[in-house]
Amino acid sequence: MAMEAALVDMATGVLNPVLVKLAAMLDSEYRRFKGVHDDIRSLVKELEYMHAFLLKMSEEEEPDVQDQVWAAEVRELAYEMEDSIDEFMISIGDKDTKPDGFIEKIKHSLGKMRARRRIGGEIKDLKKQILEVSQRNARYMTRELFSNTRNATVDTRALAIFEHASKLVGIDEPKAEVIKLLTEGVTTHEQTKLVSIVGSGGMGKTTLANQVYRDLEEKFKCKAFISVSRNPDMTNILRTILAQVTPQGTQIEATNIQQLISEIRDYLANRRYFVVVDDIWDVMAWNVIKLAFPMTSSGSIIITTTRINDVAKSCCSCFSGNIYSIRPLNAMHSKQLFHRRLFDSEESCPPYLEEVSDQILKKCDGLPLAIIAISGLLANRERTEDLWNQVRDSIGRTLQRNPEIEVIMKILSLSYFDLPAYLKTCLLYLSIFPEDSFIGKTDLIRRWIGERFIHQEHSHTAHEIGEMCFNELLNRNLIQPAETNEYGEVESCRVHDILLDFIISKSREENFVTFLSGPIPTTWVESKFIRRLCLQGVKQGNSTMLTTGLDLSHVRSMFGFSVQMPSLEKFRHLRVLNFYDFGSWEEQNRESIVRLFQLRYLSYRHIGITELPEQIGCLQCLEILDLRETNVKELPATIVNLRKLSHLLVSYGVKFPVGVAKMQALETLKMVSVSIQLLDFLSGLGQLKNLRNLFLDSYTYDGIEIGEEHNKAIVSSLCELGTQNLRSLTIQDNSGLLQLQVPLWQPPFEKLMNCYLAVPQIPKWVSSLRSLQKLLLEVDGVKQDDICMLGALPTLRILHLREKTESNELRISGEVGFQRLRIFIYDAKHHTVDHMFAAGSMPKLEKLVLICQALEPDSLDFGIENLPCLTTVRCEANGDGGIVEAVKTAMERAVSTHPNHPSLVFRHVNKFNWSRMPSFD
Repeated sequence: MAMEAALVDMATGVLNPVLVKLAAMLDSEYRRFKGVHDDIRSLVKELEYMHAFLLKMSEEEEPDVQDQVWAAEVRELAYEMEDSIDEFMISIGDKDTKPDGFIEKIKHSLGKMRARRRIGGEIKDLKKQILEVSQRNARYMTRELFSNTRNATVDTRALAIFEHASKLVGIDEPKAEVIKLLTEGVTTHEQTKLVSIVGSGGMGKTTLANQVYRDLEEKFKCKAFISVSRNPDMTNILRTILAQVTPQGTQIEATNIQQLISEIRDYLANRRYFVVVDDIWDVMAWNVIKLAFPMTSSGSIIITTTRINDVAKSCCSCFSGNIYSIRPLNAMHSKQLFHRRLFDSEESCPPYLEEVSDQILKKCDGLPLAIIAISGLLANRERTEDLWNQVRDSIGRTLQRNPEIEVIMKILSLSYFDLPAYLKTCLLYLSIFPEDSFIGKTDLIRRWIGERFIHQEHSHTAHEIGEMCFNELLNRNLIQPAETNEYGEVESCRVHDILLDFIISKSREENFVTFLSGPIPTTWVESKFIRRLCLQGVKQGNSTMLTTGLDLSHVRSMFGFSVQMPSLEKFRHLRVLNFYDFGSWEEQNRESIVRLFQLRYLSYRHIGITELPEQIGCLQCLEILDLRETNVKELPATIVNLRKLSHLLVSYGVKFPVGVAKMQALETLKMVSVSIQLLDFLSGLGQLKNLRNLFLDSYTYDGIEIGEEHNKAIVSSLCELGTQNLRSLTIQDNSGLLQLQVPLWQPPFEKLMNCYLAVPQIPKWVSSLRSLQKLLLEVDGVKQDDICMLGALPTLRILHLREKTESNELRISGEVGFQRLRIFIYDAKHHTVDHMFAAGSMPKLEKLVLICQALEPDSLDFGIENLPCLTTVRCEANGDGGIVEAVKTAMERAVSTHPNHPSLVFRHVNKFNWSRMPSFD
């Protein structure tokens, strides 16, 4: 409860930042200026009343129209107030270099005096405006029209609920039917077969197509799964198809649609392929895409999904095709899905809720998205009949033209209004991303931080709170996982099209985002400032024309998918800027960066810049700087003046300046190439008391070796960091150039939770990591003593172990330990693996991944039966086909006789690819 209270206390929306900043001014030197101090105090009290009213109103699904107008007026005024205060703070802020000489000091003091007089006048003006708003709207006290419903505590079974949601009920029968349509009667001489899945939004078309794809993909070397969406970029779609169907590493040189189609057709001409083309909205898009697929490729199959019957018919007209009309869930499956998401496996629906549960399901009418959304809403409410009746009565109250879509939109609306204020803001921000985007979790959280939606709270960093917000949106099924790593952690998300439509409409309604793809009416522009600018769908080169004449001085962030970035000269209050969000940008914008004094998030990732502006240190508000995948090789000296910078991300081989100890706000530092750094920098790392994530590499650049002094400096800093706040440590030292095995180095690392070591041998100091939960090891070889050492780590939950050379066979028994291990990935490409697990070993292991050679006839017994909690097994084996088949048979027999009947994925791999292990970002 304490954490939830802390989150709510952040009180998002636009008024809270103003209240926080005004409160800070009350505690500052303005106490000496009685008139200004009294005005600020009066303003704070008035705003607090308004803030309380707006928070209540944000929970109201259908507020009074006049209240909406008044709320919009207060919101815009709050934005203006924050902008004014920010400008004032910058104008009086202490500079890094103090003025020299009597005349310069006088000018400096006079400048501050003028700024203080100006803010005093602006405070009086703002107070006057607030009072005028209050007089026009004397109705912002709590009234009976507000709902008495309160947000319930978030269900602690969030992950279990999410697991059930990911395994959609009722999918087996339609999946079997689609597979039968695709494969029945297929001969080697038959032309490509196609099934077009058609149905309304929210019926689960993409889910069904994905399930079929996962079942059949291993039978095809050429395969692709792509989404089209309503505003398709055909060039990008075709490039994606080409990249997926061709071997890894193929260079894509084609630049136009005709060339891409030709390259895809040529490559697939004599090959079997399996392609899913998801979410087609019009016949014209399909008429282009279909040209890439040879009609006579024997044994090939295609799945398309669409909401439109005419598109489905068009898809089938050229190929040997069938239309599959997806059906709603029947009553039994609807109830099963609904109950799985609300009750534990041992728990059933209480008798007093059975009737209202059946009534809710009747209104959901078998639509999976509707059931998921409403059950997600109820999971966070008390289990009382009255509350469930309120939800039931709200469904379908405003049905209009399309009942199915209106029901879903209504449910999404219910889920939205049930969110705490801080989550509403985080969700609305997702409206800036195009349809079908894979939105990286870490980058999204950093954008939230840059926007000041979330910030550090008590013992939790802003990033940790951002992860809580992200996970809660997952828990409520308002975002969907897009990419998940080996450890079951969601790395990116996507927003369902229907939900995206909803949050776009809410963003427009609240002037949260301005979506610009054509001329905006003059009356509209005059009535609203633009706070966040989204240039999706604008043709390349037209963005400047569309923004001409607009007041962009209050824009806080902008997003321009595949368009040219407007000039930054006008963006005085920009907070979030990612150059990769745009198709192109002018060189002058690189220098303009240093004048964006409110900038908090700046990313050049994937952009080919070679250097940063020398005056980058002027960006005193900057908190996140991402320079990965750029050509920057050295950072300017002024970067150490960024005293609020918390996340600094660079690629390999970047040289840092001296003075890093000044950057006390740093939490993440990636990547530090030790060999090229100055001793001052390496020694200064140990003074970063707030550093939580550190990435080191020992690669040599330009023949520079790591000397003894460098080793001493980095070891000393690591020892210091080990006693402070370090949570995650990555060391890339495959060649052993960093001498980290010194006997005297026993860092306590009391708080270290994640560790990734690419080293020749497992260091002995790993045994001291008593709080470690996730360990990734890439070593030359593993000894039995190493296994015993790792097994003794008391909190270890995930172990990913990769051996680069052949070593002795390992044995794991109950005496070894691993009492809390949940996931074990053993990558032993260079040797066989047999009877690893003895009785009592890894008693809580749930997921096992084995990657090995199958060279001996007796390499068949892994001891899986001795892992009592096992639910998932994956095995990749390389070797003679007959031996591999024997291994597969043995594995299938082992899982079939295991009490849990764990799922098994077995792959015969002809050649192992050397891929980089997942890292901590």
